[in-house]
Amino acid sequence: MTAKDEFIKIYTENIKRPGADKLLEYLKSNSSDFFTAPSSTRFHGAYEGGLVEHSINVYHCLVDYLSRNRAKELYQMDYSPESVAIVSLLHDLCKINFYVVDYRNAKNDKGVWEKVPYYRIEDTMPYGHGEKSVYIISSYMKLSREESFAIRYHMGFSGIEDKNSIGRAFEMFPLAFAVSVADMEATYFLEGSEN
Repeated sequence: MTAKDEFIKIYTENIKRPGADKLLEYLKSNSSDFFTAPSSTRFHGAYEGGLVEHSINVYHCLVDYLSRNRAKELYQMDYSPESVAIVSLLHDLCKINFYVVDYRNAKNDKGVWEKVPYYRIEDTMPYGHGEKSVYIISSYMKLSREESFAIRYHMGFSGIEDKNSIGRAFEMFPLAFAVSVADMEATYFLEGSEN
């Protein structure tokens, strides 16, 4: 099963709310590069299809995190399969049509200069990171407040926003904390970097 097939399977089995079909239609359309985009320019998932793979990894990490007895019993984290799929699979929609291939000169293994492709950012909708994902999703379907905050603050303390706001969002919306943990686990342990 390809990453695209796995994504669509998880999505269609779990996300049923009005507008979900239209959002998936957009993701599969020629207007979106979601299934071919990288997840970053040179760190985790910096290759074609990296974004969809990262989204699936975050989904599996979040499902695993929320299945822990401590998360369920002590922290009372109990979310529907739909909410879990939405916040994990769609948290990085802000990266759709965000990276473009460009070329730079680099020495090959023989010491000869050659043009090599690389990804660079071309942000045509500079609306922030998590908030842009919330904006895109909300154009198609309604999010709960907790889902919105989970997607908005999925970068956790590695983001550039005010640290007090992040801490407060985590206190008020535990799903935001859980998604940030799943995102970091996928990024640093499953995907790593080229370095």
